[in-house]
Amino acid sequence: MRVDIVTKEYPPEIYGGAGVHVAELVGALRRSIDVRVHAFGAARDEAGTRSYLAPVELASANAALQTLGTDLLIAPDIAGADVVHSHTWYANFAGHLASQLHGIPHVVTAHSLEPLRPWKAEQLGGGYAVSSGIERLAYENAAAVIAVSAGMRADILRSYPAVDPSRVHVIHNGIDVDAWHPVDDEAFVRAQGIDPDRPCVIFVGRITRQKGLPYLLRAAALLPPEVQLVLCAGAPDTAEIMAEVQELVRGLQSTREGVVWIERMLPRDELSALLTAATAFVCPSVYEPLGIVNLEAMACGAAVVGTATGGIPEVVDDGVTGRLVPIEQMQDGTGTPLDPERFVADLAQTLAEVATDPARAAEYGRAGRERAAREFSWGTIAQATRDLYARLLPGSAAGSR
Repeated sequence: MRVDIVTKEYPPEIYGGAGVHVAELVGALRRSIDVRVHAFGAARDEAGTRSYLAPVELASANAALQTLGTDLLIAPDIAGADVVHSHTWYANFAGHLASQLHGIPHVVTAHSLEPLRPWKAEQLGGGYAVSSGIERLAYENAAAVIAVSAGMRADILRSYPAVDPSRVHVIHNGIDVDAWHPVDDEAFVRAQGIDPDRPCVIFVGRITRQKGLPYLLRAAALLPPEVQLVLCAGAPDTAEIMAEVQELVRGLQSTREGVVWIERMLPRDELSALLTAATAFVCPSVYEPLGIVNLEAMACGAAVVGTATGGIPEVVDDGVTGRLVPIEQMQDGTGTPLDPERFVADLAQTLAEVATDPARAAEYGRAGRERAAREFSWGTIAQATRDLYARLLPGSAAGSR
């Protein structure tokens, strides 16, 4: 079996969970089947991998059109594959075209949904309508859609009611607990301006509306003064949200000590050291299909405090591996809390309870690492994905319908 995977993100150009997912899945799948990767970006020195830059003729065009131009370059090169598997709307058009062009099944993995990210219009302008239309086209015509959580599956069926529910399958994201593990490096932690002898809450993520960072920054102002806040945050979607975060961080730093902002993307060993040193990891997202970063934190032995939304409750076992923060949200696609002040207050209270009880937080962390290893291994996820591919091929029950 030959499977061609299409992705915008692929090492070394990774900036989010989708890229991590693809890199890990490809590595696990290649142990048993032929996998070819078609990735956006500069040339890569990896066998079975081709890279594509946007056509120069579209250099000044809207970013969404540049994406479609790249997809057009990719689609012909998928000739000879048995299955094409695309990740995110950026790659969906190439997968859809390749399916039609070469007569092969198209599998889509849903890492997020455009209808549930309306703030992307701030970043893409009219391109958001383009990205939304492409995603709908791909999902409604795909042979199979993989949802990374049951919460994501429900979102898909609500957002795209024309999609046949029998074609939407839940296969979780995963984590390599051999690569992600506790790292004790007190010297590095102190060098970042963090006191390992004080309680510490850490956030890791892109500066985008869905990650809920402004809510966290408001909640941080309510934390006990001894609790430190570490932000590993960068890659803002827009100048506007960056300015909002900068203002909130400056306000915090003017009123309390121990607010550390690291904007550069950290290598795994350094990030693991920070996660290991943290009393708690926080995921304040208002939209999160699953959240690989939660699994990374768990694998490093950190207690996780996350919003009870999307796929987060499928990862964080409330009261066992961490805590869930309740949220009531608008149903307009933004995920905005119905009562933002209540959400901020609940987030602050839960973080304070975990951060000021280091013994309980350590128990959460130990249980979290055990859960990550037991239920979210990439070997298990790769097997489920291979089984799905096989069911789509001619001669199988699904492939012959």
